Amino acid sequence: MTLGNPGEPDGLDRLWTPHRMAYIKGGAAREGCPFDQAPHLPADESLVVARGEVVYAVLNLYPYNPGHLLICPYRHVADYTDLTDEEVVEVAAFTQEAMRTVRRVSGAHGFNIGLNQGHVAGAGIAEHLHQHVVPRFGGDGNFMPIVGQTKVLPQLLTDTRDLLSAAWAGS
Repeated sequence: MTLGNPGEPDGLDRLWTPHRMAYIKGGAAREGCPFDQAPHLPADESLVVARGEVVYAVLNLYPYNPGHLLICPYRHVADYTDLTDEEVVEVAAFTQEAMRTVRRVSGAHGFNIGLNQGHVAGAGIAEHLHQHVVPRFGGDGNFMPIVGQTKVLPQLLTDTRDLLSAAWAGS
């Protein structure tokens, strides 16, 4: 098998995104863990939507879509297999409530839910486990972030936090 000449066209179009390399490599050094800090910040700075006994829900500061939530244990733990039984149960319950709440507030058509375990799996902050709850809407996949280096979000994150907090069960 030959790899061919890198200068010769191979019939594939490529979208080069070199700015993502900093994210892939783990980004710049951080001053502490943002998931340890968030629950202790004022509401308008933390973007925390709901608090449980052992986990909390917070808006993603760099959302894939509007309403992109992260479910985080308060405890600084990196791996899903290291969660306590109580943490596993509350992560699951918060994930369900996050989906219900986002549907009520925004009418999401579907969700991507997942954990990225380790930097090689795409975790931007691998040291503190966080489950993504990403609302999906018909036609939401577009090229704006890649081609235009622009994310289209219809609302300020603090306004989204206020709506989701108010709609969260038990609020």
